[in-house]
Amino acid sequence: MAEVILHIYDVTNSGSDKTNNTIVQINKIFKDGIGLGGIFHSAVQVYGDEEWSFGYCEQGTGVFSCPAAKNPMYTYRECIVIGKTTCSIFEVNQILRELSREWSGCSYDLLSKNCNHFCDEFCERLGVPKLPGWVNRFANAGDTAVEIAENTALRLRQAKAEIVSASKVAYRFLAGIASTSPVAPDSSGNSNRGNPRFQATWFKNLVTSGAKPSSSTELEDQDVAVTEQQQQNEEAPLWQNSRHDI
Repeated sequence: MAEVILHIYDVTNSGSDKTNNTIVQINKIFKDGIGLGGIFHSAVQVYGDEEWSFGYCEQGTGVFSCPAAKNPMYTYRECIVIGKTTCSIFEVNQILRELSREWSGCSYDLLSKNCNHFCDEFCERLGVPKLPGWVNRFANAGDTAVEIAENTALRLRQAKAEIVSASKVAYRFLAGIASTSPVAPDSSGNSNRGNPRFQATWFKNLVTSGAKPSSSTELEDQDVAVTEQQQQNEEAPLWQNSRHDI
């Protein structure tokens, strides 16, 4: 059996001393102070003096090794003994070959596929416990937030599509009702109800002003009023309807 050791570094490869010092202070407060987590790089050592980790590169595998606890890109912090593996050195080399094929450098993602995710996978294949939660907690929290935001955006797009679809169905339904409504043959007020232009105008007014279609009782009242008006016009003296003096 071989001991599996996790090496942990503060991420201080930003190229700015001010940023690097800020990260170190964040790690001291959130990890050392309250035990929540921080911004860390990790690597796994098993069989020999090399540690194995994962990082970004444009081509080829992102899996690499360097002398244990001596990665020059970061500031060394501490080591943790994860456990002991029953894998032989031959089996460990086989696992590393498989991981090298699966973890290409261009697939690196700061939140969802970083060095800590690689070490988790490596430890799992070695048959030892995964990394402590605080090592990668910030990245996991960020990945969860991104996933929630993406799901929310998807739901909004789906809701918008459903609203548009329902609106189209409602328009066809209301337009169909307007086109099949009975038309009084002698009523000048009803002469345009079957006209497509009238239907479109009526539906537009309905949508923009929030007005409701007339009920059957209201339509009947309107027809009675029109009939009475026609009768009054017929009974009126001729001089009211003529342009010439009598």
